[in-house]
Amino acid sequence: MKKIAIVYWSGTGNTETMANCIAEGVKEGGSEAVLMTPGDFSPSRFSEFSAVAFGCPAMGSEELEESEFEPAFSALEGFLSGKNIALFGSYGWGDGQWMRDWCERCDKAGANLYDDNGLTANEAPDDAAQETCRELGRKLANW
Repeated sequence: MKKIAIVYWSGTGNTETMANCIAEGVKEGGSEAVLMTPGDFSPSRFSEFSAVAFGCPAMGSEELEESEFEPAFSALEGFLSGKNIALFGSYGWGDGQWMRDWCERCDKAGANLYDDNGLTANEAPDDAAQETCRELGRKLANW
């Protein structure tokens, strides 16, 4: 059975909802989902998982959360080459530039991005967005 890590930070609960829906989809797809915070994941843990979904909302002027998530992700960036990665998060303003920038960082680091655009939800994920998250989970389970 494949194991999929879902590493996320959530300030308002929107990205947490997305993470939980992705986990549901992973389980529906027949794989094991492991939810964790950025502080629980390190470069040595990549070998435990067939894919890692990273989730963080847009903060400030469309950037990753800077006190916990950004430092943790920056520490992982040099280890992304060849790794199966998916990105997700919510935002409430702007046009999703933070996700485009994040995808570009992963691409430059040599990650195998599941989707070059990442998965975003504007504000709280509605029923359709939650189902899209579950679908991502099901696809990750079989990636």
